[in-house]
Amino acid sequence: MNRIGLRKEEKAFEARVPLTPDQVKFLREQSGIDFVVEPNDQRAFTEEEYAQVGATIKPLKGSGVPVIFGIKEMPIGFFESDAVYVFFSHTIKGQAYNMPLLRNIIETGATLIDYERVTDDKGRRLIFFGNWAGMAGISDTFRVLGKRLEFEGISPNPFRQMKSTLDLKGLDAVKAEFGRIGNQIKEQGLPKELIPFVVGFAGYGNVSRGAQEIFDILPHKIVEPADLPNLEPEQNLLYKCIFKEEHLVKPKDPNSDFNLQDYYKNGKKNYTGVFHEYVQYMTVIMNCIYWTDKYPRLITKDFIRKHWNEANRKLRVIGDISCDVGGAIEFTVKCTTPGKPAFCYIIDEDRAETGVIGEGPVIMAVDNLPCELPRESSTSFGETLIRFLPDFANADFKAPSIDEVNLPRELKDAVIVYRGKLTPSYQYLNEYLLREDKTK
Repeated sequence: MNRIGLRKEEKAFEARVPLTPDQVKFLREQSGIDFVVEPNDQRAFTEEEYAQVGATIKPLKGSGVPVIFGIKEMPIGFFESDAVYVFFSHTIKGQAYNMPLLRNIIETGATLIDYERVTDDKGRRLIFFGNWAGMAGISDTFRVLGKRLEFEGISPNPFRQMKSTLDLKGLDAVKAEFGRIGNQIKEQGLPKELIPFVVGFAGYGNVSRGAQEIFDILPHKIVEPADLPNLEPEQNLLYKCIFKEEHLVKPKDPNSDFNLQDYYKNGKKNYTGVFHEYVQYMTVIMNCIYWTDKYPRLITKDFIRKHWNEANRKLRVIGDISCDVGGAIEFTVKCTTPGKPAFCYIIDEDRAETGVIGEGPVIMAVDNLPCELPRESSTSFGETLIRFLPDFANADFKAPSIDEVNLPRELKDAVIVYRGKLTPSYQYLNEYLLREDKTK
C-alpha cells in the first residue's frame, strides 16, 4: 500500500484534521492507501476512531512515511529529507514570522505543498475551510458585540448573553443561538443609538457566504451600499450590505470606469480605496476579503483616528475574519485566539488591549476560526481534499525536478519547495528569506 501520514496538531484550540476516519476508510478501500496517524488527544476525532478503520497509530518523525498532511504550520525540526509536507504554511506572502520555517524546509531537502495554492484555472481555491471560518467568525463577532454594548451600557442588547462558539459545540447549536437572538430582536428591538443597524460584509466569496448564512437567521433586509445614507431606522431588524470590489475602490483617473480585471492586475496603482466613505453607517463590519499590499486597505489607522470621535459614529466591532495583520484593516495589529477572540485597538496609543474595553474599535481577529467547529469543518475540508489523495499517494516525489513529477496541474502549482529548492513560481520568496537573514 502507498502510505500517507496525518500529523498531530499542537496549537491551542486546534482540533481539526485533514481527513476524518470515514474518509480514511473510504481511501483505504477504494484507492489502497495506508494511513499512519500520529497519537494525539486534541483532535475532534479520537485515535480509536482512526484505528477502527485500519489506520496505524504511531509518531511520524523517522517513520519513513513519504507524504504527511496537517492543518497548521508544522514545527521547525520536524521536517526530513525527501519527505513531502502538505499544510497551510502561511509563507506565500513572505510572512516574516514563517521565514524560519520555510528555510528549515529548504535546508532539510524536504518538499512543501500548500493547500492555499491548489486552485482551478480561474484561481479559485479547491481545498478550503472558507465557509466555516465565516460561520464561526460571525458567531464570535456578535458575542463580542454584546460584550462591548454591555460595557457601554447600551440597551436593549440582544447579544449580551450569547454563548461562545466553542461552548456551543456545533453548527446546529450556533444556528439555534442566532434563532434565539432573532426572536429577541423581534420582541425587544435594537438600541435606538444604533438604528438603522447595519452589518457590512466586505467580500462575497466562501468566507462571506458562510458568515451570511448564519447572519441571515436574524430578521434583516438586504440593501446596496448606495442605499446606506437613506435607510429607515427600523427597530426590529438589521440591514445587510454586501460590498464588492467596485464598492471598495474607485479609479484614480476620473475619466475611467471601474474594471474588475484591471483592478486585479493593477490594484492601488490605478485605484484608490473608498470603503471608508461607508463606515459611518455601519455598526458591525465583517472583513471577508483576500488582501495583499497590492490593493488599497479597507480602513486605515489615519481614518479610524479621525472618525472615532465623530458624532455620527456607529461602528463598534469589526469581525476581521481574513485576519491579515496590518492588512486590509490596518489596525488589526495582532491575531487572537478562540479563548480570547477580541482586542480593543487603543487609538491614541496605537496598541491592542485584549478584551472589549478601551477608546477604539473592538476587533475580532481569530486566525483559525474553523477550529471552533472542528468536526463539521474537518468533514467539509476532507470532502474537498479527498479527490486529490490518490494523486499524492501515486506521485513520484523522487523525480529530479518538479516538472517530472506526475501530479495534476492543480497540485503541481501548489509546490512551493521541491526537494529543498524553491520552485520557479516561488523564487520571489528568496527576497523575503534574505530579509530574514539580515534581521538576525
